[in-house]
Amino acid sequence: MEVRLLTPSDAEKYWKLRLEALRQNPEAFATSYEEAIKRENPIEQVATNMDADGNYTFGAIENDELIGMVTLMEEKHLKLQHRANIFAMYVTPEKQGKGVGKSLLSEVINKAKAIDKFEKLNLTVVKTNAKAKGLYTKLGFQSFGLEEQALKIDGKYYDEEYMVLFLGCFRKDSCS
Repeated sequence: MEVRLLTPSDAEKYWKLRLEALRQNPEAFATSYEEAIKRENPIEQVATNMDADGNYTFGAIENDELIGMVTLMEEKHLKLQHRANIFAMYVTPEKQGKGVGKSLLSEVINKAKAIDKFEKLNLTVVKTNAKAKGLYTKLGFQSFGLEEQALKIDGKYYDEEYMVLFLGCFRKDSCS
């Protein structure tokens, strides 16, 4: 397995995996599958996003197949540029529990650490997703808040937990 930064030439593979993610885990994403399939020129949009400044999408590739993905996105507003956000984390079900997610997130964390302005990474995770929360915690993320009823799917509510990873000694209690 190889983890690398995806390029616009990977857009079609990304889009296929993205649709799988939206079908498999609708509670994990703000976008619904139904909304996604209605997009005009989705592969072109994905390619444009992959080429955008401050947007880093990593993929886990095995036998020329995209089996996992995650996006690191920097904030554009001047007052928020010290932080970045992790979005769209997904590993295809048959590859879960085999270190793919950890490899993807480790690559994202390393990329963020290499960008001097980033002091912290933020992400959200559905409160009931114990496997994802366990991975995030193992890599140093800490919970800092909860949004109740953050998502509503077919009349059912899902709470989202906010998590943060401080990348250096920017908080007085984060260094020895």
